[in-house]
Amino acid sequence: MTSAVAARAADTPRTADGNGRKALAAATVGGVVESFDWAVYAVLAPYFAAAMFPGDDPVTKLLAAYLGFAVGFVVRPFGSYVVGRFADSRGRRFALTLSMTIISGASVLIAVLPTAALIGTAAPVLLIVLRLVQGLSMGGENPSAAAYVTETAPRHLRFLYSSISYSGVVIGNILSFGVLTLLLVTLGEDGVRGGGWRIGFLVAAALGLVALWIRRGVAESAEFAEAGADGPKGAERRALYRSNLRNMAAVFLISVGATVGYYYGTTYLPQYAQQLGVASGTESAASMLGPLVLLVASMVVVGRLADRLGALRTLRIGLSLLALATVPLMLALAHGAVPMWLVTVVYLALIAAPIGLTNVLFAQLFPVAVRVVAMGVPYTLAIGLFGGTFPLLAQALAEAGHLTLVPWWAAGAAAVSLAGTFLIRPLKSAER
Repeated sequence: MTSAVAARAADTPRTADGNGRKALAAATVGGVVESFDWAVYAVLAPYFAAAMFPGDDPVTKLLAAYLGFAVGFVVRPFGSYVVGRFADSRGRRFALTLSMTIISGASVLIAVLPTAALIGTAAPVLLIVLRLVQGLSMGGENPSAAAYVTETAPRHLRFLYSSISYSGVVIGNILSFGVLTLLLVTLGEDGVRGGGWRIGFLVAAALGLVALWIRRGVAESAEFAEAGADGPKGAERRALYRSNLRNMAAVFLISVGATVGYYYGTTYLPQYAQQLGVASGTESAASMLGPLVLLVASMVVVGRLADRLGALRTLRIGLSLLALATVPLMLALAHGAVPMWLVTVVYLALIAAPIGLTNVLFAQLFPVAVRVVAMGVPYTLAIGLFGGTFPLLAQALAEAGHLTLVPWWAAGAAAVSLAGTFLIRPLKSAER
């Protein structure tokens, strides 16, 4: 895109008609659904594993269920490319509607899937296929939403909007733990294992319908609409990807620590506490609700700080604290020196910057014409390799008697992300 077009896009009013706020709502509610769909599988896995996976060994069944959690991440980079190409060619709104339709439809099918006792090995096969379908769609969901927020947010509030939009992901986690807690209280652990877990996936489908309704009422971003007609094709598009390889590498490395910290803090920590013997299943699930609400508040604060102090500086501070504090915090939990609720509050506050700022920070690194694919592929690749496999890896370490290595892995991942921030090359206005 020429510098003149870039200037026109930059001068386009973004909030005069409320589109910035509507776009923020559309991106945020999508994050709620994506996160709820993904997290509810992980938190319910210990309860449906026995029914959906054949065999007699409960540990093997649980590991198989976590494998189902991981495989959905494997296809996320492919989904990021496929859906991202739609987002970069047909528009952000089209891609966001497409991904949400597929995610919600797959949740309905999981909710009604027959058990292994009825259809044998077809049950886990179909379950994993549906998770793969969701993974493909989710691969394009977050990058498309990030680009949409970046292009519609007021410039002086971009990182506040980034934090709020990504808070939808955290809210989805809050809802997943809330649904699990409600199911455990009303049905008991036996009731949840006996089929109550299906309710969680039906709730996911219902949330998806709400997200679709909201997204159908928003407009395309002015910045994309301005660039769309003159967008690069073929060799020119490939040249844009090559010229941005350094920033793509930075996105990958920064995402490593962010995704490990996120899945450790919001998904695996209750299981970790149970294996340490410091909390029961019901107690550890219920103890997540308050800290997750505080995480949303922390992300909003971090977003405002980033708009004032600079996103990169704020992110580096957050990653440094995460790398240094993870192991001491988890050791304190293991030795009973600090209660789980306090460990959870502190750890989730530490991941506020890595997960709250990167949405818009990553999107700003790439030209509009290739923005979703260029940020989405390395981002989802890191999530697939490190975030999606984290519960499986952590559980395998625990079964091997090496549970204490889990926080060291998370701390090392944060250090890798910190190093990745020094690869960033800011995008010049003329390149947009």
